[in-house]
Amino acid sequence: MLIVFRSKAAGDILMLSQHALPVLQAVGKVSGDQVPERGIFTHAQLQKAIDDLEHAIGLSEDPAEPTEKELERQPDLAHPMRKPVGFRQRAFPLLEMLRAALKQGHDVMWEPAPAW
Repeated sequence: MLIVFRSKAAGDILMLSQHALPVLQAVGKVSGDQVPERGIFTHAQLQKAIDDLEHAIGLSEDPAEPTEKELERQPDLAHPMRKPVGFRQRAFPLLEMLRAALKQGHDVMWEPAPAW
């Protein structure tokens, strides 16, 4: 499922639910293995969510780069579009949205993205 994060403080952020899950788990919004269809970070919850997400980003490790042998077998792995995306890269846009919402006094919500 495609999830959209919305706030009056920033542009929408789209994430696949399997990528949003670890981000939402890091901030305590999900305790199981499913992203709730809808949710909210109230303005009062934003500072804790920001702190928790910054902590999780600090603990995360970037995905491993391909080895020389792997690059010899598959040279296309060196292309920037083939590099894996890690937790830090996935979480950063939401972190920026949370910071902007806190500063401007808005909430952040998520819901399923509308069908195109």
